[in-house]
Amino acid sequence: MLVVDLKNALVDAVTATVNEESSLAVAFSGGIDSSLLAKLCNDIGIKVTLLTIGFPGSLDIEFSKVIATRLGLPHKLLELKKEDFHNKQRYISQKLGCGNISHIENCIAFFYLGMLARQNGLRLILTANGCDELFCGYDRFRSIYKYGNARIMQLIHEKIENEIILMKEVESITAEFGIKTKHPFLSEKFISVALEISIDNKIKGCDDFIRKHILREVAVTIGVPHEAAEKPKKAMQYGSLIHKNFKDLKTFKIANTDS
Repeated sequence: MLVVDLKNALVDAVTATVNEESSLAVAFSGGIDSSLLAKLCNDIGIKVTLLTIGFPGSLDIEFSKVIATRLGLPHKLLELKKEDFHNKQRYISQKLGCGNISHIENCIAFFYLGMLARQNGLRLILTANGCDELFCGYDRFRSIYKYGNARIMQLIHEKIENEIILMKEVESITAEFGIKTKHPFLSEKFISVALEISIDNKIKGCDDFIRKHILREVAVTIGVPHEAAEKPKKAMQYGSLIHKNFKDLKTFKIANTDS
């Protein structure tokens, strides 16, 4: 029954977020979270276009093609070029004025997603952000598992607070293109539902490399391809090779100092 309840909560979160939208984009890597979101949107009758960005040959580019085909949904790709990426990196670093590399990398990704959305006449991007935070998706949850549920819950709350800050930054970036970005799984109502789900439905132990178990069960139940539902966590900045190329830019330290 818990799987059904979570499925209903996910549907409610998406429905409340999209309101009267007739078409929208989903930031899509082909992993469980974005695939689950895309399938939910499609199932409730929303016209969905999947958007993927990444460097040529990156995991996100290649894997997303496979899962988009399995889902039978339109899919738009934007392959990044190193010189242009470095220019955007400087711009985003200065705009955000923060030294959090993860935030900057995510905002660079959404800069390109906003660009891709506008090119395809889309005005709203949905993200599946919140799932890793609420369902123990990050590897860090394994390392603290031995300290008990109270410590895990503390980390969940810390991660959610950070993610809400990050999504505000993301929204400011995509707004430059006239694109709204919304996050159904970071709504107060959905957060409260997810927090009530027991830890053992999310992570099983220190050696649990899969995690997010109940969310994966829901994904399989609604028809998300098994390759996506069972795919281990890989953050957007790694799957797209943004992090690898970010590290290559020696001038980041200058931009960071200026901020």
